[in-house]
Amino acid sequence: MDKFRITSGFRRRILVVEDEMINREILGNILGPLYEVAFAENGLEAWKLLNDGQYLFSLILLDLIMPFMDGFELLQKIKKDEVLKSIPVIVMTSEKEAEVQCIRNGAVDFIKKPYDMPEVILARCERTIELYEDKSIIRSVERDSLTGLYSKDMFLEYVRRIDSYKLNRPMDAIVLDIEHFRLINEMFGRKEGDKLLSFTADLIRRKYECTAAIACRAEGDTFFIYCEHSDVNIDMAKDIQNELYSASDSMKVKLRIGIYEEVDKNIDTETRFDRAKLACDRLRGDYSKKVAYYSDELQARSIYQERLISDIEKGIANEEFRVVFQPKYDISGDIPRIKSAEALVRWFHPDLGTIPPTEFIPLFENNGLISKLDNYVWEKAAASIREWKDNYGISIPVSVNVSRVDIYDNSLEDRIMKLLAANRLDTDDILLEITESAYSENAKKLIEVTTSLRNRGFKIEMDDFGAGYSSLHMLNELPIDVIKMDMKFVHNLEKDEKSVRLIELIMDIARFLQVPVVAEGVENEGQLSRLKALGCTIIQGFYFSKPLPYDEFTALCVKSG
Repeated sequence: MDKFRITSGFRRRILVVEDEMINREILGNILGPLYEVAFAENGLEAWKLLNDGQYLFSLILLDLIMPFMDGFELLQKIKKDEVLKSIPVIVMTSEKEAEVQCIRNGAVDFIKKPYDMPEVILARCERTIELYEDKSIIRSVERDSLTGLYSKDMFLEYVRRIDSYKLNRPMDAIVLDIEHFRLINEMFGRKEGDKLLSFTADLIRRKYECTAAIACRAEGDTFFIYCEHSDVNIDMAKDIQNELYSASDSMKVKLRIGIYEEVDKNIDTETRFDRAKLACDRLRGDYSKKVAYYSDELQARSIYQERLISDIEKGIANEEFRVVFQPKYDISGDIPRIKSAEALVRWFHPDLGTIPPTEFIPLFENNGLISKLDNYVWEKAAASIREWKDNYGISIPVSVNVSRVDIYDNSLEDRIMKLLAANRLDTDDILLEITESAYSENAKKLIEVTTSLRNRGFKIEMDDFGAGYSSLHMLNELPIDVIKMDMKFVHNLEKDEKSVRLIELIMDIARFLQVPVVAEGVENEGQLSRLKALGCTIIQGFYFSKPLPYDEFTALCVKSG
């Protein structure tokens, strides 16, 4: 069949959808000298060609009355397709009453039958193609192709224009960012990720359509909004957040919101949104807060954190990071004895002094650098275990942290096994600690990784149990060997009966699962006595020992026998 008439050279392609052979030949003769022409005998055939992906059409000439799928149905299908609806359609008809229906369904022009005025047909085709190409060029510069929101450059230009009007109105810069969007793409596929971005953009349009706000997709999963300062506009951003979270049962999406209120119009537009983004980034990994606001203190903290980020590799190379060991005591007998230890890390910065782990560990977890620090700690811990065995005949298992960044590293298992081999250790010598938050982010991946590690012989410890993500479903699915109770329960033990009841519940669950519980943060004899009475037999905390450097911990182990 005469589907294509192809000539050499780059020419725009027109799809002619016409069931009469004689009409196809007439149109082919008219259009062929200037355009590459493809033919379809009916709407169904045309729909297959349009979705083939092999051919890009600049224009569709569409007859209405055809078998299998008529022109009306094809026009409706094109209108609903996010990609194909950008192709202009000229309808070929001799029926006046059909024109209104076609216009409603997206037709842009009409050609009357019979085709006895070739110059008019060519002129209309040429004019339509040029008009839509001009619109496409303008739109590609002005709009984000996926979401239809402004492009970042055009958005910032419009912000500058708004400011140039010198309206005496306070304005807000708002940044919306989807938490763990890369992970969503990996779990559900890029197509679903694109749908999420488009849905987010649609929510922004719907919420702000009655305001003077403008919005753009700045990059990836980040959106900017510029609007008059008002509680209503901020509430609308929160509404977007809530709707996004409840939109899907399988994909629970958290939207972070950063706001720079009543912007200083004397600073450039990019800096305003950098400040809102800075506030937004403060929420990374924090599930207790929905919105963060920019402040000068936040800026100062950001500069400090950037310094830490830039210094980590130098710090590792210069051994500014020191691994310390905190013993875990078994109190089931008459005399407490050291059962194992946890490897912790401290940073002794040459300029900034001693930096608490609470300052740098969450920071490195958020930007992925934690994996480098984890490797460093694992290596130091493994070397220490080997030395204790060789020099003192002491066999002390050591717990090391496995961050959520490590969980997503496909080489994790090989890395750990090579580390054991290099130090001639067994899987019993290293205990692997994971946190509850890793389960909430990607339960399937965490189960897969921990199951594989456990099959290798490693023991898995659930750290910070009860910190905010716990569920019986998680305990049922995850292959864990030890529960480490979050220290907030221990701290409240003597003053809050609710904490006592929660600890009792955790102990009951642990007995049902037949796994031991470690109580962290035990600082006094009162806490120790209550925990022992509740059935907790493994204790970690300052009551017995603070985290110790290698030499002091070694001496403690030797003394304890």
